[in-house]
Order: sequence, then structure tokens, then C-alpha cells
Amino acid sequence: MSIELDNQVQERPKIKFPCLYPIKIIGHSVEKFKETVTSKIERHTGPIDPDLISIKSSRKNNYISVNITIAATGEEQLSKIFEDLKKIKSVKMVL
Repeated sequence: MSIELDNQVQERPKIKFPCLYPIKIIGHSVEKFKETVTSKIERHTGPIDPDLISIKSSRKNNYISVNITIAATGEEQLSKIFEDLKKIKSVKMVL
């Protein structure tokens, strides 16, 4: 895939797998949000080291973001992870 900027076409950088890949999940601050998104990802990756998971709440605690770094094996794995995360009702955005 390419991106056109100021009439110049630039190729998107290609990811070389396997690699460490950060995933940010933002959603409503509901009970067990972290556990829910982590378990969905672990279905595709196996157990994730707790040191590779960080959480941040919004100022009013209405939203929460969970950052999880995984050992990504390929595009197909990432696509399946993103699809599963987007099916969670409380998830609003996956980056």
C-alpha cells in the first residue's frame, strides 16, 4: 500500500516479523476491561508477560486505555487480534 503526500508516492514501511508490536485498546472503564482484552489477545499469542501491559485511565475515569506489547508473528495474526478486539462491546478504538 502507498501513501500520496504532496504529489509524491511513498511506500508504507513494511513490518518485519517476528517483532515486538504494541497494541493500544481504548474503551469504557468497565469492570475487568483489562482482563477481557488481554484474554482475547492471548488467544492468538499465548500468555503475555504482565510487564508488557500498561493501563491508563482518563481524567474522569470514564475511559481506560490498555497498552499491550506482543510478539507478533505476521499480518494474519494481527488482523485476527484486531477483529476480536473490535467485537468487545466496551472497546471503542484499537490502535
